[in-house]
Amino acid sequence: MYPVTDQVQEALAVSLRGCEELIPQEDWVRKLARSQATGVPLRIKLGLDPTAPDIHIGHTVVLNKMRQLQDLGHQVIFLIGDFTTLIGDPSGRNSTRPPLTPEQIKVNAETYYTQAAKVLDPARTEVRYNSEWCDPLGTRGLIQLSAKYTVARMMERNDFHQRFTEGNSISLHEFLYPLLQGYDSVALKSDLELGGTDQKFNLLMGRHLQQEYGQEPQCVLTMPLLVGLDGEHKMSKSKHNYIGITEDANTMFAKVLSISDTLMWDWYTLLSFKSLAEIAALKAEVAGGRNPKDAKVALAKEITARFHSAAAADAAEQDFINRSKGGVPDDIPEVALSGAPLGIGQVLKQAGLAPSTSEAHRLIDGGGVRVDSSVISDKGLKLEAGTYVVQVGKRKFARVMLA
Repeated sequence: MYPVTDQVQEALAVSLRGCEELIPQEDWVRKLARSQATGVPLRIKLGLDPTAPDIHIGHTVVLNKMRQLQDLGHQVIFLIGDFTTLIGDPSGRNSTRPPLTPEQIKVNAETYYTQAAKVLDPARTEVRYNSEWCDPLGTRGLIQLSAKYTVARMMERNDFHQRFTEGNSISLHEFLYPLLQGYDSVALKSDLELGGTDQKFNLLMGRHLQQEYGQEPQCVLTMPLLVGLDGEHKMSKSKHNYIGITEDANTMFAKVLSISDTLMWDWYTLLSFKSLAEIAALKAEVAGGRNPKDAKVALAKEITARFHSAAAADAAEQDFINRSKGGVPDDIPEVALSGAPLGIGQVLKQAGLAPSTSEAHRLIDGGGVRVDSSVISDKGLKLEAGTYVVQVGKRKFARVMLA
């Protein structure tokens, strides 16, 4: 039995920060104590399926946790599920998920690690692809793997149980997904696997299969799903409440500033690399009368600097100040249009400031359109030949040269 030192307790606190569940916590404490006593780093695994080419900051919640554990000296493994993506993760699905083609997977995987490396330290990250061991498994190996879990236990999984109860189809290949994700833990001999709360069944499968294969079972750490810009739903591209990590610095900064003061503190816990003591001190200052916008600006600059640079974050802050004061950013796009005099709806559409003239008119009705700093209320306005600075909302600008 290895001693639970203050350093082990500190490592446990880092592990628990913002997490939903740590299963089982006592096993993780034992692993941390052994690692400190022996000097052997723990193997910490995160698997992501390249189902889309880009990730948003909601995906980085688990990456942040990986980086925190990486900074404690442990070995993190960034696993790209190029094989399991061929099946399609059934988690949270009420219908069979169409698998991607190998070509789509390859294109998506090429960008995944590049984006993840903005959070993880590339020099200390082991990158693996689960096709390394899933391809050689073969039919015989897959049958042997399938024998290590029962259909009854598989049907305890919420999404499978719900689909079966509602009479929706479940394809046999979907049972293979959690088995193969669990087998990844066997192949990598992981001590801890991270994932979102929606991945709990799959993560526990890894723990079960390691025991079946005679290994010490991994611990499981789940992180909550990040609430998006709307303050209600989890961050999702389909909900249009996300911040893509490849978005430009000005947009990223402004989007962070748009969240509520309440949501800001959850984002600090899950996204910031500041210590919990620093966050608590900042929160106390706000409670004592400091403007919460100061804390939000600090968070926006930290996130923007992580995915761009400190200089880009400073410039984004100044750009936001300029816009807030009614100023015009220096780098607005220039658009040449013809057909003067041209209706304001067409100007907005052709300049890329509105998707359609009807949407342009709706924006005008809402008071969100300015031409040369003047609010436009007349949807029938026609602009003569000349150069105009056209603004929609707080963040969209174009210098329109109309002939």
